[in-house]
Amino acid sequence: MRAFVYEQPRELDAAQFADYLDPATTAVISIDMHRGHLDDSPDCPCPAPRARDVVAPIDAFHDAVRALGGRIVHVKSTLRPDGVDDVRGIPSAWRRTFPLHVGPIPNADAHAIEGSPWTEWVTRVEPGDLRVENKRRLSAFYPTDLDFLLRNQRITTVVLDGGFTDCCVLNTAFDANNHNYRVIVLRDLVRGTDAALEAAALTMVSLHLGLVMESQDLLAQWRGG
Repeated sequence: MRAFVYEQPRELDAAQFADYLDPATTAVISIDMHRGHLDDSPDCPCPAPRARDVVAPIDAFHDAVRALGGRIVHVKSTLRPDGVDDVRGIPSAWRRTFPLHVGPIPNADAHAIEGSPWTEWVTRVEPGDLRVENKRRLSAFYPTDLDFLLRNQRITTVVLDGGFTDCCVLNTAFDANNHNYRVIVLRDLVRGTDAALEAAALTMVSLHLGLVMESQDLLAQWRGG
């Protein structure tokens, strides 16, 4: 079984990770693949242009998961329209710190506002998929009911795709690990702020939180190796 440790491919004994590789107790968690990150527009309130190239591959992976009878949970950020969750309360830290690197984000206050076009999914969501639509901060677990949803289905492993690798994906991986889930991050289906931060986040996952794999390698394991 191929996985990546400190960004280097390694052949691992799949038997040692059998508890990570049971599709019956696994859910794919797809994070923040909505227009607020992916729209190719100057008004995009929190642009993640590097993630646009994984939309089609994520859709293809999700189709393969559905064909195997797997579960997919789409998670997205939404904030109440009056701003009390963020800009009119205690603002999220990224609103002040991220622009120090990327420069001003003109429409940032519109990010994730409930009912706005910016919260519309870009990746395909099928009727049989599950959705968690009240992520308020960086982790898919906070303050959502994701943990309840997973435990109620007896899920023990989460497979993460989406964005940002060094932000919401990494925070979700930490939270999942701290909640005692087995964690797999798909390196070909996540994108970070830049290549360096993406690599750093995946390295941290591989050393401390779980497995870093390519989607096709994981599908091969689920199909019987």
